[in-house]
Amino acid sequence: MTARPEAPENAYDFVGIGLGPFNLGLACLTEPIAGLNGVFLDSKPHFEWHAGMFLNGAHLQTPFMSDLVTLADPTSPYSFLNYLKEKGRLYRFYIRENFYPLRTEYDDYCRWAAGKLGSVRFGTTVTEVTYEDGLYVVHTQAGETFRARHLVLGTGTTPYVPQACQGLAGDFLHNSQYMHRKAELQRKKSITIVGSGQSAAEIYHELLAEIDAHGYQLNWVTRSPRFFPLEYTKLTLEMTSPDYIDYFRALPEETRYRLEKQQKGLFKGINSDLIDSIFDLLYQKDVESGGRPVPTRLLTNSTLAHAGYEDGTYTLGFHQDEQGKDFEIRTEGLLLATGYHYEPPAFLAPIRDRLRFDGHGRFDVARNYAIDVTGRGVFLQNAGVHTHSITSPDLGMGAYRNSYIIRELLGSEYYPVEKTIAFQEFAV
Repeated sequence: MTARPEAPENAYDFVGIGLGPFNLGLACLTEPIAGLNGVFLDSKPHFEWHAGMFLNGAHLQTPFMSDLVTLADPTSPYSFLNYLKEKGRLYRFYIRENFYPLRTEYDDYCRWAAGKLGSVRFGTTVTEVTYEDGLYVVHTQAGETFRARHLVLGTGTTPYVPQACQGLAGDFLHNSQYMHRKAELQRKKSITIVGSGQSAAEIYHELLAEIDAHGYQLNWVTRSPRFFPLEYTKLTLEMTSPDYIDYFRALPEETRYRLEKQQKGLFKGINSDLIDSIFDLLYQKDVESGGRPVPTRLLTNSTLAHAGYEDGTYTLGFHQDEQGKDFEIRTEGLLLATGYHYEPPAFLAPIRDRLRFDGHGRFDVARNYAIDVTGRGVFLQNAGVHTHSITSPDLGMGAYRNSYIIRELLGSEYYPVEKTIAFQEFAV
């Protein structure tokens, strides 16, 4: 590891752009490091994490130890357990005997942590990043500039709209807006959910539970061959490890892209308890219906091919992939639970020549999470499933990645960076 050069006067060691859980974790972990001077910028007025999916009782898919700091520094004052202690809820959490924080609780925890940090600046929109005299210069909408030797990008992913729905008229919504527009959606005579991940399942379960009160027809359609569960066995969880990152990152690019498609069930499936709850609720509704069909349909193997909108109604054209047949569904309400995707921020355009891209046009993320030509100037949070597999979006690997990035920024190891934790061997 090379020694870290001194930062020029009036320059930061790094600027973090975007403040989701991963960059917020980096802010918490760098706060006590006297020799590292950074600032974090985010356009939002305050921390917000998937507020449109704060369904009643919804919880994280990872245990509380996957908080902002614990797996890097269990003694950190920014831990989830310390948050509970300050809130006077530690013993209640202990008695609850459930490792999975509520989603609203996790969001509040992150706001609590952000409120304690002096390096965080909300309401600051980055418009352009340039490279001048060996420094990255971050320009903001308010006319401010921040000069730094390094950048850490944490702008996150954006809601994905399938090609069939791009430019579509009407008032359809992505699941990221669900809680903000739920009442509007439930006034429709029919609702169709497209997609089959955890978010789709949570929304379907809630809308099914309230179907009698509103009287809508409820459809749930996915192109997947089944409503598959999230695989959460312990040896599979070893794939969220430094060992698997080393193995996956060393594979040929085409192999990694093939695996990216095949491994979606490892982080995009549905919690098995929720799948069971959906079946039980369907059974209950069937018993209560007195012999009348429950007004809901669940369809698999069905790819959305085209969509139209006229007079308040959507006509959705699907292709049943296994049968090779086409069919249509007419619906007043349309909710897309079609996930998220990453787009390089437009503000990076002036420094594009300093960034590395792979043969598919996506960032070529090095093992140390750098994406620039020097190999240690610009680092990327998340958005690396094609290079770091399922560890990229996993909250539990955020502290590991931040420990790694901090080591690169400092030129020395501040938090121990695990090299191997798995019992199994991934490579021969």
